[in-house]
Amino acid sequence: MQFDSLDFYRENAERYSQLSHEFTHSVYTDASHPALKGDLDLLNRAVELAPGKRGLDAGCGAGARDVHLLHTRGYDVYGIDAVEENISLGRELHPEIADRISVADLREPLPFDTASFDFALCNAVIQHLPPEITEAVTVPELARVLAPGGVLQLMFKRGSGVATVNDRAYGDEGMDRSFQLYDEQRLLRILERCGCSLVEADGGENLGGLLYFNDPKPMRHCAFWVRKG
Repeated sequence: MQFDSLDFYRENAERYSQLSHEFTHSVYTDASHPALKGDLDLLNRAVELAPGKRGLDAGCGAGARDVHLLHTRGYDVYGIDAVEENISLGRELHPEIADRISVADLREPLPFDTASFDFALCNAVIQHLPPEITEAVTVPELARVLAPGGVLQLMFKRGSGVATVNDRAYGDEGMDRSFQLYDEQRLLRILERCGCSLVEADGGENLGGLLYFNDPKPMRHCAFWVRKG
């Protein structure tokens, strides 16, 4: 399924980047926490939880929106994506981060040293990967590159099996897209074996624990943070 997803992003990089930078498809509904309204709420909480400013956006997407945004805020952040068109567009739109974004495949070991980052973001990425790769390579590698005390933000479409939906953002009649669904408890068990523990909710306004929301398609998502011990 990942190869179909790669073709989608190659062919629709500009449209995806436009929607991303406009934040029109980055708003959430039916969220499990009143403070969770969109992508920026997750991003702001991730950097708030991180022990430092060096970060990785693993699967930064067409245009590398969040790498650019964090760079403008003074963060030492890098982005990788498997689709060359996504990276090329990011360099075109934001030349100031051209040397901070590069092509890399999350099915393979990450091209970074162990304990390189204070935080890592992996948003709506593993839904394009087969579970055996996610569990054996992608998730352990994201944990490996975290420094002690570092935080991983993982956001994904939840459930079991594969779901196909019509995405009305692409073409007059929309476009059928398929996504791998994941169980949050299974992912947490894998991360625990990698030395990471869930950032629990504090019962107040701060985001934490297991968070749920719908995107505009709509599809149900889960997001959480883990901290490396």
